[in-house]
Amino acid sequence: MFQFHPAAFVPYKNQEILEKVRKVKREDMEKHPNPNFKIRVVDDAAGIWIADMAARIQRSDLLDEKVVMLLPNPCPTAYAAVAETINRFGVNCRNVYTFSLDEWADENGNVAPVTYRAGFAYSFMKYFYGKINPDLRMPESNIRYPTTGNIKDYSKLITETGDGGADVCYTGPGWAGHIAFIDPDTPEFACDTVEEFINMDARIVTLNPMTIMQNSLHGVFGQSGDVANVPPKAATIGPADVKRAKNRFEMHALTTSGGFSSWQRMISRLTLYGEVTPRVPSSILQLWNTEVYVSEEIAKPIAFMETAGY
Repeated sequence: MFQFHPAAFVPYKNQEILEKVRKVKREDMEKHPNPNFKIRVVDDAAGIWIADMAARIQRSDLLDEKVVMLLPNPCPTAYAAVAETINRFGVNCRNVYTFSLDEWADENGNVAPVTYRAGFAYSFMKYFYGKINPDLRMPESNIRYPTTGNIKDYSKLITETGDGGADVCYTGPGWAGHIAFIDPDTPEFACDTVEEFINMDARIVTLNPMTIMQNSLHGVFGQSGDVANVPPKAATIGPADVKRAKNRFEMHALTTSGGFSSWQRMISRLTLYGEVTPRVPSSILQLWNTEVYVSEEIAKPIAFMETAGY
């Protein structure tokens, strides 16, 4: 046997738990000890998200009720599809309030402006807000995203707008297990207990190296491993914003440019079936009512593939 300890930068190192979750089979993936933590393996998780978001917006129009959403980015094709659905059926978005989960920041904690082309606010304004017919759009003041000026009060803005919390929080785990940019091993979210962790609000954070590596594979950074092109910090919602949300919708469906390769296949299992810990931030979703959709691609087994390369 050749045995070793994981590299120092790896956030979670409990070998017993890691080995257990690696072996979770497709047929067992919809089982969980918390009956309110509902996991479904589906062909198209993104399609279900688009339908859920469009339905909530339509309901807000028909009932003339406010709906407050915490939204991930960048997701240009998904948001363009929601915008097209809104336009096609003439849904009025006057009651829709959106808050972006996060945004890039520089080494000094200055949040990227909406004009930054690799930024989340830029993408959302272009591919969602900008694609809704002007006569159906929500007021631009209903679209909120982290800025240098508002980040200290961002959680308060969400809570006040949502009368206690957002109506729905849409998320998916990052390579290091983050939810939004709530990363493990970041000094700004350092704490001693899960209870302390889940009551922390929005802030500027220093990104985990794995988050920077993950995003170097994203299209806005050229999908080329250009880690020096990824900002070192970010503004993010806090675990308390996830906790306060009335509904939580989690998606596990990311592969590398549509192929088999995926950094999400293992972290999906760890967040869903491992222990609840700040070292795997997305694992806190196990504590509450959450709808989780895992794609068939991510549900494929983690196997030794001797002849496969990169």
